Amino acid sequence: MIEFFLNAYKDTPVYMIVLEAITFVFGILSVYLAKKENIWVYPTGLVATVITVYLFYNVGYFGDAIVNVYYSIMSFYGWFMWSRAGKENVRLEISRVNNREILTGLGIFVLTIFVIYGIYNVFGYEIKIENYLDIFTSGIFFTAMWYMALKKVESWILWIVGDVISIPLCLHRELGMLALQYLIFTILAVQAFVQWKKLLNSKTT
Repeated sequence: MIEFFLNAYKDTPVYMIVLEAITFVFGILSVYLAKKENIWVYPTGLVATVITVYLFYNVGYFGDAIVNVYYSIMSFYGWFMWSRAGKENVRLEISRVNNREILTGLGIFVLTIFVIYGIYNVFGYEIKIENYLDIFTSGIFFTAMWYMALKKVESWILWIVGDVISIPLCLHRELGMLALQYLIFTILAVQAFVQWKKLLNSKTT
């Protein structure tokens, strides 16, 4: 296992390894803060997503790069939503999605798939099986990020599904550090889902 991680980075420039390490730390920190409903999830998440945009674009994974551009934009939106609630002394409560939000989420998912598929074609990039998985997880993550900004408990279900798919995808791409990161994301997301669900149930009983 150690040899797998070392071999993946033997021809990688040092600055790229450093950037990936920073992304690794800040990415995990942001998920942990999201679990705790801490608004610092967004500034720490921005550090990770902005760097990740560069990393993925640099190796030609346009779907992943676009996902992280969206993450960066949605981080500002979520930061605004969570901070606005605090300024107005109105706590943004954890809640479940309603029918309108389910339809909106489905629309975001489908639109994301079409847009990223189009981007691959515009760049003339050969679409392999791994890229279709990339496109599919992009739709999941786009929707999850929007639900997260609204503090919807279902966001964690989508994070879990997307993270689980991303683990073997990163291993296939020999991105060992990112695979480990997604594994940790999965564990934290499961814990966060359980915690948020308990908090939600305690408010409705």
